[in-house]
Amino acid sequence: MMRCCVIDDEPLAAELIAGYIRKIPFMELAGVFNSAQEAVRPVMAGEIDLVFLDINMPQLNGLEFARLLPAHTQVIFTTAYDSHAVEAFRIGAIDYLMKPISFEEFTATASRAYARHPTVSTPAATTPCPAADGYILVRNNHRLEQLPASSVLYAEGLKDYVKINLDSGVRVVTHTSLRTLESHLPNGRFLRVHRSFIVNTAAIRHIERTRLTLTDGTHIPVSDGYRQTINDYIASHTAD
Repeated sequence: MMRCCVIDDEPLAAELIAGYIRKIPFMELAGVFNSAQEAVRPVMAGEIDLVFLDINMPQLNGLEFARLLPAHTQVIFTTAYDSHAVEAFRIGAIDYLMKPISFEEFTATASRAYARHPTVSTPAATTPCPAADGYILVRNNHRLEQLPASSVLYAEGLKDYVKINLDSGVRVVTHTSLRTLESHLPNGRFLRVHRSFIVNTAAIRHIERTRLTLTDGTHIPVSDGYRQTINDYIASHTAD
């Protein structure tokens, strides 16, 4: 596990990043701080592996604070301004994320930080395992979870990870590819409708030209490359 902290003087921005950290299996949220001064003790004591750091903060700004970090502590800047990017990378930042930050961007950056961490071996991509009919096994936070296929509303590909959204509201993030997951889902019950999305056909409420609406209200985009898949589904299921 990588111990992470968030330093941002905007509480909403800080909580967004903290929420993202809580969703990543290999990350542990060690603290949320609204100023660099608050974070000095735990960070300088070597208790933090990765810092998500805002730049424009009063008294001690992010760039100044980053220069004080212990050698093993990595930093990812999170900011609304692009004017400090060159300086940030000179300091050795893993990345420079512009607000608002999407979960997809965050996950990609988190993966790079994890791969570079000196005390952690990058995990091999895990292959979902078919269990009994109607179930699938996925690795989540160092354990295998058996998920009923019927409980999966949709799956979203996030670079090296897949986020599986269940009808209970639970989200399972696993280190695999969307293509691999697709090959282990029950045939005929799931549709690939976008390079980043697979949906459970039983969860589809409305079908429009460019998107699907699921039973939980989620909107899923339909890309042109998968338009024929949707057309075939409509043709085979429409009661005329």
